Amino acid sequence: MLTADAHVHSEWSWDTGGPRSGAAGRMRATCERAERIGLPAMVFTEHLDFPGTWRSRSDALMEHQRGFLDDDGLVQHPSFDAEGYFEAIDRMRRDFPALTILTGVEFGQPHVFEAEARAIVDLDALGRVNGSLHTLDLGAGVRAEPDVLYSEHPADDVVWAYLTEIPRMVAGSDVFEVFTHIDYAARAWPAERLGPFDPRRFEEGYRAAMRSIADSGRALELNTGRLWPWVPQWWAEEGGRAVSIGSDAHTPDALARNFPEAMAMAEHFGFRPGRRAWDLWTR
Repeated sequence: MLTADAHVHSEWSWDTGGPRSGAAGRMRATCERAERIGLPAMVFTEHLDFPGTWRSRSDALMEHQRGFLDDDGLVQHPSFDAEGYFEAIDRMRRDFPALTILTGVEFGQPHVFEAEARAIVDLDALGRVNGSLHTLDLGAGVRAEPDVLYSEHPADDVVWAYLTEIPRMVAGSDVFEVFTHIDYAARAWPAERLGPFDPRRFEEGYRAAMRSIADSGRALELNTGRLWPWVPQWWAEEGGRAVSIGSDAHTPDALARNFPEAMAMAEHFGFRPGRRAWDLWTR
C-alpha cells in the first residue's frame, strides 16, 4: 500500500495560476487521481508565501507567473486565500469520503514571516505545516531564489549560504513540523556551466544542517521529485528519527510520483511507516 503524499499543491497555491486560472479544479482532479492509483491519504500543503518579499527575473519564472513581476523585480503574487482553501477542502472531503484529506501549508521562510502568516491563517489548526527555505538575502537587501542568486554570486557561495541558513531557520521558528526539500539549492545548480551537482563537496554543510533539524525533533522530507540516496543516508547518520514522503506535486499527474522507490529507500535506511497512512515514518 502507498503511504500518504504529504506535500501536494492545487489551484490554491499561487504558483499554479490560482483558482480563477486554468488551474481551477486541480484539487478535485488530484483527488480523482488519488482514488485511481489507490493513494489512501494526502495533505494539500499550499504555498504560504508573501508578495513583494522576494525578487526574481522574467526568465527565472514560468510563463504564467511572469505577470506577477513588478517594475522593481519583486514578485507580487496573490496571497494565500485561507477561506477559499478551507471551503474547497470541505467539499473534497464530502465528495471523496474514502480518501483522507489533511489540511496544511508549505510555509516559506517561517523564521522570517511568522507574524505575517498568523495574520492569514491559524497555523495551529492545520494538519501539517511544512517549512521551506526558498529564498536568501545575499546582500541585496531583499531575498531571491537560488536560480537568480547563481547568476549573481559564485555557485558554491550560494549553496553554503543556503546550508548555513537552515540552522537559523530551525532555531528561529517552532511552527513547522517537517523541513522540506533540503536539496532546493541543488535543484537549481547551474550544471550547464559547472557540471553535475556533487553533494560531497558540501557534505559537511548538509550534515550540520541535518543535525540542527534532527536535534529540534523535526522530520526531514524525502521529496520524490528527485530521489537522492545521500539524503536519507546522511539524515539517519546525523540522528534523524523521522521522514515525511512528499511528491511536491503541482499537477494531478505528479501525485505520488516515485513513491514505491521512495518507500523502499526509506526502509533501506531504517525508517518504518506508522499505524496510519499519514503518520511520519520513524526509526
